[in-house]
Amino acid sequence: MKSLVTGANGFVGSAVVRCLLAAGHKVRCLVRPGSDRRNLDKLNVEISEGDLRDTASLQRAVAGCDGLFHVAADYRLWVPDPETMYDINVRGTQALILAAAEAGMERMVYTSSVATLGLNSDNTPANEETPSSLAAMTGHYKRSKFLAEQAVQQLTDEHKLPLVIVNPSTPIGPCDIRPTPTGRMVLDTLCGRMPAYMNTGLNVAHVDDIAQGHLLAHAHGKAGERYILGGENMTLLQILQTIDEISGKQIKRMNLSANLMLPIAWMMEKSAMITDTEPRATVDSVRMAKKMMFFSSDKATRELGYRYRPAAEALRDAISWFQDNGYCSGIPVRSLQRA
Repeated sequence: MKSLVTGANGFVGSAVVRCLLAAGHKVRCLVRPGSDRRNLDKLNVEISEGDLRDTASLQRAVAGCDGLFHVAADYRLWVPDPETMYDINVRGTQALILAAAEAGMERMVYTSSVATLGLNSDNTPANEETPSSLAAMTGHYKRSKFLAEQAVQQLTDEHKLPLVIVNPSTPIGPCDIRPTPTGRMVLDTLCGRMPAYMNTGLNVAHVDDIAQGHLLAHAHGKAGERYILGGENMTLLQILQTIDEISGKQIKRMNLSANLMLPIAWMMEKSAMITDTEPRATVDSVRMAKKMMFFSSDKATRELGYRYRPAAEALRDAISWFQDNGYCSGIPVRSLQRA
């Protein structure tokens, strides 16, 4: 079986590629011309250059493939030109799914995000049925992914497509070369650049568990259904303290309110417009942090056989990889005791 993976050189995409190869799949990787392909080095894959905004390149990429794993997305919490994000995440996704349908794909897995889901006001874990709406989406990334998932669901229903949606939570682990916003949080903490925290929470999952969840969705998921691929719910303070424990530090941090952080994030964004560099904090990220972003993977566990390891293992693997690759040198990593 030959599978096409979009975003294959990225953090989650490359983890999916490694899982597919381990399972005996032939893999074609759709990557942009000139993109960083270090995550694909030494992997036995076929490269197809293209862009989600180039329909002809998508048609070439899907030709001769049996399955699709559409992992690619513009994942940034701040963009100087938001329309690019909608071109990639929404319109590019529609074009790819249609190309795959026309090519007669036997199975498709679309990588959405827990960002499209609703949250419970009492901070209990949300699931696939928790109500959400476009109006509740904070920022262009969440709005673009919400609209993309709606478009995918509509295409699936209209054309009776063999497509399954997965909603990964917060992926952490090795090979986060950019790094992603969540990987940068880990790296900043490791390198002593996180002197404060907010009262928020995340669902932390090892990127390799999320990748394996993609294969389980491909094998066992029901067409038209969506499945949360998550891990352990942790407050931000718990995450930072776990990173401190792994790196052998003891750091006392300030607790900052969202109202205090908003003007700081606003100034960072204004500065970013001048320097053309992504700000460390954004207005949207601060607004999102007002809630506990906790989720349940019970449906994926029950219907797909999905499993996830403790969040501390994901954090330890991420830290080790950042160190081994020179992102933050000179900081030791201690082995956590396993329960």
